[in-house]
Amino acid sequence: MAIAASHLDGDTVGISDEVLLKMSKNIDNFGEVTENAQAATDFEHHMTVRQALRLYPKAIAFSAVLSLAIIMEGYDTALLGSFYGYPVFQERFGVRLRDGSYQVTAPWQSGLQNGAQVGEILGLMIAGILAERFGYKKTMLGALFMITGAIFLLFFAQNISMLMAGEILCGIPWGAFQTLTTTYAAEVSPIVLRPYLTTWVNGCWVAGQLIAIGVLRGLLGRTDQWAWRIPYAIQWAWPVPIIIGVFLAPESPWWLVRKGRVEEAKKALRGLTSKTDTSYSVDDTVAMMVHTNEHEKYVSEGVTYWDCFTGVDLRRTEIISCVWMIQVFCGIWYGGNVVYFLEQAGFNPTKSFDFGVGENALGFCGTLVSWSVMRYVGRRTLYLCGLAIMFTILITVGFMGIPNDGPAVLGWISGGLLMLFVFTYDITVGPVCYCLVSEIPSTRLRIKSVVIARNCYNIASIVANFLNPPILNPTAWNLRGKGGFVWCGFCLLSFVWSYFRLPEPKGLSAGEIDVLFERGVSARNFSKINADPFRSTNLKVAVDGQETQHIEEKS
Repeated sequence: MAIAASHLDGDTVGISDEVLLKMSKNIDNFGEVTENAQAATDFEHHMTVRQALRLYPKAIAFSAVLSLAIIMEGYDTALLGSFYGYPVFQERFGVRLRDGSYQVTAPWQSGLQNGAQVGEILGLMIAGILAERFGYKKTMLGALFMITGAIFLLFFAQNISMLMAGEILCGIPWGAFQTLTTTYAAEVSPIVLRPYLTTWVNGCWVAGQLIAIGVLRGLLGRTDQWAWRIPYAIQWAWPVPIIIGVFLAPESPWWLVRKGRVEEAKKALRGLTSKTDTSYSVDDTVAMMVHTNEHEKYVSEGVTYWDCFTGVDLRRTEIISCVWMIQVFCGIWYGGNVVYFLEQAGFNPTKSFDFGVGENALGFCGTLVSWSVMRYVGRRTLYLCGLAIMFTILITVGFMGIPNDGPAVLGWISGGLLMLFVFTYDITVGPVCYCLVSEIPSTRLRIKSVVIARNCYNIASIVANFLNPPILNPTAWNLRGKGGFVWCGFCLLSFVWSYFRLPEPKGLSAGEIDVLFERGVSARNFSKINADPFRSTNLKVAVDGQETQHIEEKS
């Protein structure tokens, strides 16, 4: 069966002749598979949010349950940062200062946070290998059982060194959660639901932070050891319901297609969808996955970490790595640490934690708001606007911090601006990042690419963990508000990179994104060029997997 290619206008690009011919030779019934794949792609492009909600209720539920694992990472991240301003924790694990107060020293603050980052780096690398070999479900279950045991070390810590060991061990399953939740969400959802399910991962991270700060605020009046042990123990509430959800969830159909298990992929897809829409075809959707997988095999044949740095995949790896590092370099380590910031500005712990609760509540609301905004605004536009606003806030806070003994109102205004900073972050850079890192990589290298990108984020976090504590700690630089000048420079560089290098994948299928990268379309032209993954740009077509021929344009 021949697949005819028509002349394509100047604003449309297709796949190369060589790749098209290789695909036709390797896929049985190539013409039928291509027709079905194109039908599935057209169906997804015309699908509304309401249709998708009716068709994919089980996919939404399973993805949302798996994403709850990120709550544990967000919870502990906020817990640790807030503990530095927590009187009982400071006295138990800190050192006494000349004025009689207690502080966890800046080196130990950096060490504890970096311990978790080191664990996450190891966990990500291990999860990337295991998930590609054994699938999402088995890897996720292993990580959940490990985190259940690792929490014991935090709960029974006798000194700060035990806390350090606990953070490293907990970081390993957290690293696995970071890649598995995002990629699973991307692989079980259609185009129209992709931004919602992937950004829900960020919502879970913010929810974890909100729960942590709320728990600490509720226990602020306690003066015994349970003031810091109870917050650690609460982490045991999450693994059991998530384990049940993972047991019930189908495996990723994209992963099954990559393994050549097409019939199992169809069965998994049936387990993710309902039968409410009679125009939907499981066979067509799996054909689209097969077509995309074969296309990517011949553009970049390998599925190793090294392949992420070769050919067209190098550019894709650069984009998602920088996008995730910008989550750090935009200044969120500084802007999101409002509790400790305000305590060093002279606020009492109760008022500081009240600000912290409000800040994280705003952050969670920001993620929900981003769902509405992303329906009408592209990822690139939202990302750039967020960076511009955050840069303005950071430089404003910096100027307000210049007077060393300024009026108290400056502290209130700075605290309010930092809350606005977090709200902006959680509408723009925070959630949009998760959407971008799931859309930009090829489907065959998605897990490996996300692992590399998230490890770049963790390395950037290590840098921030060394830089940010001295900015605020009274035993170190003690810059307080002037720290905004330090972080606004990083934020400006992030904006410049994003303007020139960040493409717009809104509304594109995986196959269409593959074509745009294969043909070298520039970042600023992604939304202007049409991509056709089913035809050749040079007007050559595959005929029965044996030869190519030119098709003349018919008027």
